[in-house]
Amino acid sequence: MTNQTALIVDDEPDIRSLLEITLGRMGITTYTAADLASARALLEQHKPQLCLTDMNLPDGNGIELVQWIQQHTPATPVAVITAYGSMNTAIESLKAGAFDFVSKPVELPRLRELVNSALKLSEPKVRETTDSDNPGLLLGDSPELRKLRNQTRKLARSQAPVFISGESGSGKELVARMIHLQGPRADGPFIAVNCGAIPSELMESEFFGHKKGSFTGATDNKDGLFRSADGGTLFLDEVADLPLAMQVKLLRAIQEKAVRPVGDTKEVPVDIRVLSATHKNLPELVQEGDFRQDLFYRINVIELAVPPLRERASDIPLLANHILERIAKEYECEPASLTPAAIDRLQRYDFPGNVRELENILERAFTLCDEDLIDAGDLHLGGGAVPGLNMRASDGISDSHAATVPEGEIDLEGYLESIERQAIEKALEATRWNKTAAAKRLGISFRALRYRLKKLGME
Repeated sequence: MTNQTALIVDDEPDIRSLLEITLGRMGITTYTAADLASARALLEQHKPQLCLTDMNLPDGNGIELVQWIQQHTPATPVAVITAYGSMNTAIESLKAGAFDFVSKPVELPRLRELVNSALKLSEPKVRETTDSDNPGLLLGDSPELRKLRNQTRKLARSQAPVFISGESGSGKELVARMIHLQGPRADGPFIAVNCGAIPSELMESEFFGHKKGSFTGATDNKDGLFRSADGGTLFLDEVADLPLAMQVKLLRAIQEKAVRPVGDTKEVPVDIRVLSATHKNLPELVQEGDFRQDLFYRINVIELAVPPLRERASDIPLLANHILERIAKEYECEPASLTPAAIDRLQRYDFPGNVRELENILERAFTLCDEDLIDAGDLHLGGGAVPGLNMRASDGISDSHAATVPEGEIDLEGYLESIERQAIEKALEATRWNKTAAAKRLGISFRALRYRLKKLGME
């Protein structure tokens, strides 16, 4: 392993000595500077793998050094030491390109975590994956996708909170995963949570955990999402759906880097990076008072916009082929391909549901096309009814029976599946379990029947 080096920039000799001793015990060779001019000279001479700088220096401030490093030695991660409680200064340094920040008085365990994370960025395996235009999870060759991949690679080198904006189905979670996988936390957990899917009464326990016996039903200790993500990344999807009371607690947890489980009297430190996303207009919600401004500024240190699919139509053929291959593998069928007319139809479609809608359209077309070729007509993008199971009265299920809806609340997906299962069973029984004949009787392709049998677990 090559000798690791770090530059310490602080005009207080006691702080410099403390940092030198701490990093020295970690096996890191250190250089020290008391001002900006000396720091720049040492950076050019030694090319250290990490820089720690105080905010207030005799001939300038730490943010100036962050900006200089971004221009001259961008591969060097730089962390800023800020005064206690000066969160605005910390956020300003992150916006300028700082890797992370640590507050005075410096807590040595937190400092060691920061240093270890920063030094991972200098490991060869990280550089290899970030230097090439490896698409990873973000498939596409359009200028918009190339720009997005470049942004994710750059943001992966920082610990700054990133707010990912974009329409529903555009791939915001994929972007969050790529930021995680390309950064120093790649070996840690990636925990994704849909904030709108957690009941408000369970939210605090889900996020922060609880102690056994802290409330009715708490039969065991629970870590919660923050502690489950320790050492990795926590992705808060649909963060705009958080109730205001929870927003206050979330803000504190992010700022203090610690959580207090329900029923506990002490806080537990957590080392996580927070990424968040929503398809809603967050600045508008802030103006209306539905989202806290201080939390918005804390999670929106850097904003990353994911382009909608209609703005990168040239990526559709590549995406479509990838989706069709995945569907075929999942349902153990031969892959289907798109005709030029089908590709043209997809590229002219508006896709209000973005990539998720493309997946749904292709899955439907894959199951309904008779051959291994999907034509424009198989996409059913022109409106009207979508072909499905076409049971006849002779199959044993009358139209009135199929349309009957039970009283009270129902699980619509489950109810429709039960009707579909019943129709398929009747058709198979009527044809003595001949799948080809049953598919014909149902008015669907053999491929569509195989797909439905697999999907419903009826094989």
